[in-house]
Amino acid sequence: MTSEVIYQGQLRTKATHIKSGSTIITDAPIDNQGNGEAFSPTDLVATSVASCILTIMGIKARDKDIDITGAKANVKKVMASNPRRIAKVQVVITMPHQSYTEKQKKLLEKAAHHCPVARSLSDDLDEQIEIIWP
Repeated sequence: MTSEVIYQGQLRTKATHIKSGSTIITDAPIDNQGNGEAFSPTDLVATSVASCILTIMGIKARDKDIDITGAKANVKKVMASNPRRIAKVQVVITMPHQSYTEKQKKLLEKAAHHCPVARSLSDDLDEQIEIIWP
């Protein structure tokens, strides 16, 4: 088992990762009858795309002895209706200040587009990834 999710009432859930015991609280967003006091489930999906991208880039970077510690992703999620769904995830990655060769940039950019989370979502999802190099 990966996790346990318990409905807390008031459109809030508490998810517990079984192996580590770490928890995540979700709230329904304000535009969907919630309080917006925590990540919404769709916020987590969009954020998971960015975390996955950085992880896949980190694996490739580690394999090639490139340090990307401090790389940062800013995420924007755009919702659609009828049916309500995530229409677009925009991820802007700012790389740490160091020198990258063109070969390293291409390698890391390619890795960014191989995130299994994004690949698991609808083909209709508009995924936009931008990498800002120093």
